[in-house]
Amino acid sequence: MSEIKPNDKGSREESAEEQDWAAAKAAFDNLKSNKPRPPKPKNAVTIAVSSRTLFNMKAERKIFEEEGLEKYVAFQQEHENEPLKPGPAFPFVKALMNVNTRLRELYPDSEELFDIVLMTNNHAQVGVRLINSINRYDLTIERFCMTGGKSPIGYLKAYLTNLYLSKSADKVIQAIDEGIAAATMFTPDTELELSDTQLRVAFDGDAVLFSDESEIIVKQHGLDTFFEHEKHFENKPLAQGPLKCFLEALGKLQRKFYAKNERLNCPIRTFLVTARSAASSGARVLKTLRSWGLEIDEALFLAGAPKGPLLQKIRPHIFFDDQMFHIEGATELGTISAHVPYGIGQKYHKGKLIEQPEKKE
Repeated sequence: MSEIKPNDKGSREESAEEQDWAAAKAAFDNLKSNKPRPPKPKNAVTIAVSSRTLFNMKAERKIFEEEGLEKYVAFQQEHENEPLKPGPAFPFVKALMNVNTRLRELYPDSEELFDIVLMTNNHAQVGVRLINSINRYDLTIERFCMTGGKSPIGYLKAYLTNLYLSKSADKVIQAIDEGIAAATMFTPDTELELSDTQLRVAFDGDAVLFSDESEIIVKQHGLDTFFEHEKHFENKPLAQGPLKCFLEALGKLQRKFYAKNERLNCPIRTFLVTARSAASSGARVLKTLRSWGLEIDEALFLAGAPKGPLLQKIRPHIFFDDQMFHIEGATELGTISAHVPYGIGQKYHKGKLIEQPEKKE
C-alpha cells in the first residue's frame, strides 16, 4: 500500500488560517473591552438562531406579509431604537452564555465554548434594530449572517453550525437534509420560570437522537412486533438521528466540568424524555448511548403517557421532539419546544396516518 502523503496546499492554507487567528487574537487582546472575544469557529459549538426565534417579531412579520417588504424595512428603521421583545430562543441563548461564563472561569484560554450566530434572511437595513436589541439585552452575539431575502441555509456549513433554530419549517427541513441538526421553534402558551444557572436540554429519542428505524416498526406493524424487535436487537446500536451530534457537543463541554471535579455543579443538564416503555424497549436506547460514549443525565420512559406534565417539572430551556402532538402538549403547559421534522412520524398525527397529496404524473 502506498504511503499517503500530506496535502501540502491544504497544510499551507491551514497554517495561514492559524496565523490569521493568532493575529486577530493579539489585536483583540490589545483592545480594552469587557466583552469576551468570540471563540475560533472550529473549536466552538456553534448555535445559529434566526431573528424570529431570538426575538418576538410577530407584529413586524404581519407588516411584511400584509404590506410588503418596503413597508416592513421602513417600520424597522423607524423603530430601530426600540428593542425587540424576547422570543422563544432567548432563554436558551442566555443559558448558553452562562455556560460560557463558567467555562471561562475554569479554562481562561480555552476556545471550546458556545458561539451564537444570528442567521437571518433579513435585509442589512434591519440590522441596526437587531444590533440595538442584542446590545440592550447584553447578549454575546458577534457573528451575523443577513442574506437580504435569500435563504441562509447555504451559509450554515460555512459557519460550522452545530445546531440551527428557526421559525421556518421549510428552512429546518433543508438544514436537516444538509446533515445539520435543526429544529423549528414554538413559543409556549404560558411562561415558566427557568433556571438561570443551568442549561437544561430535553430530547425525545426515536427520530431525534436516534434514527426512525424502530418507529417505522411501531407505525407499520404495531407495538407487540416493536417490543419483539427491540428485544431481539437489544445489543445492536440504533443508527444516529439528526440531533445526536448536538448531544455529543453538549457532552464534550460537560466533560470539561467533570475534569475539574464540577460534576455535581455542572451548568449543563440533559434529559431523555421518550414515549418508550423502559422494561419492554428501554435497554436498547441506553445501550446505544453507551456504545456512542455518551451520557444522558436523566432518562425518563413514559410508556405512552403525555410528556407535557413531566416537562413542566423539568423546565428545560428547549425540548426537541419529532411529533407535533408532543410539541403541542408541551407548549400548552409552558415548555419552549422545537420540532424536528424528520422520519416516518411526519406522516402521522396522534398515531393516525395523515392523508398524503397524490403525486402528479
